[in-house]
Amino acid sequence: MTSAAATAPAQAPVKPFYFNTSAHLLRITRQKSNTLSEFLDALRECPEGSIFQHAFRTLQEHHFIREGFSNDFAHWALSACNEPSLAEGLASVDVREFTSVGQLRERFIQIVETFLQRSPGAGARTARESFYFCASDTVIIPTSFVAHTLREFAEGLRSVSVHCVHHHFIEARLRLKLMSNDFSQWLLEDLGLPDAARQLNRIDIYTVTLEDVRNQIIRIVERALI
Repeated sequence: MTSAAATAPAQAPVKPFYFNTSAHLLRITRQKSNTLSEFLDALRECPEGSIFQHAFRTLQEHHFIREGFSNDFAHWALSACNEPSLAEGLASVDVREFTSVGQLRERFIQIVETFLQRSPGAGARTARESFYFCASDTVIIPTSFVAHTLREFAEGLRSVSVHCVHHHFIEARLRLKLMSNDFSQWLLEDLGLPDAARQLNRIDIYTVTLEDVRNQIIRIVERALI
């Protein structure tokens, strides 16, 4: 295959990529926890939007932090309950392994249940501060950036906000119900670039900021242009 033939799919995608972002209107739910036992009950009963808010959205809200726990549940277990082992267990949950909020909820429940079975006395201890389960209503907002070619895609990635990156690269997993993201799906299905798509899916979203994630995506896309 010639180099021209190899790059042909990147020059003529089936459909353009429209960069969108999203706004989230935060609201406090009825679930509130003062102890780990109450926290476990609330995990079982809270709306799926709360699991999404405290596990997925926190990656966007704290994207500039390179160290520390990756979700609000883990932060509370450590700072308010002084349970570092539980916090580490909750923080070990990788949202990339889940394609539904229900599966993610069950994983968090399992971690807390196991911890309380091993440390039953911890369940009734009052936390330093309450945990309020929040949720958010999402509004999709189109941007002015559209990519008709792979080069335009790279230019769009440089120009959009990190919130747009989060929307397409992290939140999209639940929308697609796949172990993937909007960027990888476009590269694979519309440009015929499976290697680049796989490389994007391997990017570590936990040890770097969203700005770092953006830069890694751009480097992968630029290599595909060569």
